[in-house]
Amino acid sequence: MFEYSPGLFLLSVAFISLSGVLMPGPVFAATVAQGYKDKNAGLRIVLGHALVEIPLIVLIFFGFDYIFEDEGMFAIVAAIGGAILIWMGIGMVRAREVMVCEGVGPTRSAFLDGVITTITNPYWLMWWATVGAALVATAVTFGLVMLPIFAAVHLGCDAGWEYFISNTVNRTKGLWNIKWHHLLILASGLLMFVFGLYFLVSSIGVLL
Repeated sequence: MFEYSPGLFLLSVAFISLSGVLMPGPVFAATVAQGYKDKNAGLRIVLGHALVEIPLIVLIFFGFDYIFEDEGMFAIVAAIGGAILIWMGIGMVRAREVMVCEGVGPTRSAFLDGVITTITNPYWLMWWATVGAALVATAVTFGLVMLPIFAAVHLGCDAGWEYFISNTVNRTKGLWNIKWHHLLILASGLLMFVFGLYFLVSSIGVLL
């Protein structure tokens, strides 16, 4: 008979986590922009992400995941988050000349960007209210010790990917001409703006 072992569970956690983190989103856009000035920006962004995510995992463990399934909660987070991401995206596009000419990244810290791009993403909450909640429930069937191990594997996948992105951007930027530098920052800002607009429109759809 097939047995769902702890090792197989953690392997599935890694696979599911990577399938999510590989999808471009606000965190990815922030990592690219911050990686321009700091190869370790991806790790700092994940630290900010973890600051929000770990308490959420604890809340789900104690049965509060139903709160995040509420459409009203989704609409509030989507509206506020969308507006903030639009503001961040516009700021990044406007500042690209300074960022390229002076070789600096966004004025915010990578850690703060990790916090902001996490809490402003309503679909992150939705993921944890559904897929994430199921993973938490499965983890505790192996004992409470599996919960922090599960969190470590999940965040480890985030950290590995985001570090790869920021390190790659930082180490290869010297190989690009000035045009590509501008396009990189422009693309990051526009991606942030597009996600913000999408979240904002989604919130209006729920409210109406």
